[in-house]
Amino acid sequence: MLIRDIFHKGKTAVSFEFFPPKTPRGWDRLFSTITDLSALRPAYVSVTYGAGGQTRDRTHDLVTRLHNETELEIVAHLTCVGHRKDEMKEILDRYAEEGVHNILALRGDPPVGSGDDFPVGDFPHASDLIDFIRNEHPEMGIGAAGFPEGHPASTNRLAELDLLKEKVDAGADYIVTQLFFDNADYYDYVERCRIAGIHVPVIAGIMPVTGRKNLVRMAELSPRTRFPAGLLRAVERAEGDGGVEKAGTHWATEQVRDLLDNGAPGIHLYTLNNSAASLRIGDSLGLEGFDSLL
Repeated sequence: MLIRDIFHKGKTAVSFEFFPPKTPRGWDRLFSTITDLSALRPAYVSVTYGAGGQTRDRTHDLVTRLHNETELEIVAHLTCVGHRKDEMKEILDRYAEEGVHNILALRGDPPVGSGDDFPVGDFPHASDLIDFIRNEHPEMGIGAAGFPEGHPASTNRLAELDLLKEKVDAGADYIVTQLFFDNADYYDYVERCRIAGIHVPVIAGIMPVTGRKNLVRMAELSPRTRFPAGLLRAVERAEGDGGVEKAGTHWATEQVRDLLDNGAPGIHLYTLNNSAASLRIGDSLGLEGFDSLL
């Protein structure tokens, strides 16, 4: 099934994101997490792709293993920085042959420390990659990234929406947002998208805070992210990382509850390969499985 068809059912689709582990122990831990989260029956799951294609083989291995060994619908991330058209075609052809037909197309970043010498490749922008996929494999479903609080590299919020529309016009079926902690930012973003002529589903990206170090890491990786005072007060009051995880999961649960109440087309939970927070969210909402929302 193409992911775009899930959203046409008219109710909220909940999905999870994983990243390919680096070690055998990490693979064992991840599949334990996937087993736990499969019980929640997500609409789909996605697998990330490292900066500059660093995790290309591990991403492919995880995508194909999930496709072959589980009943989950899989979305494979692809980034275009550093890639040539011939190797991108090879990757897409390989996925198509293996029955993987959903791609999240991202610009991505060069590997850390690569400097200005890292080649841009044949795809300067995510819209170029989306256009390439749509022409090479029109049967595939394509998602794109959105940034409710602003793209880290952008200082012009109007031009930013123009670039997002280019992705949609090139063939993106839906948008998945960067993480945010205030739903008002998401609702405003969706409205601004509609004003700009962007009418595809906008999926809300949610990442629960699970510890103080986790919070600091989020700020480093997502420099435009706004941390509401209420969330920071809850983290400050909490005792130890266990208390921070409870406070962060409660905050994320209330975000999800509000998004469900207001009819968000989709909620994408960034799991960091850990099942605990997502399981607590499902339990707090009284859901035996997220498929009951569809």
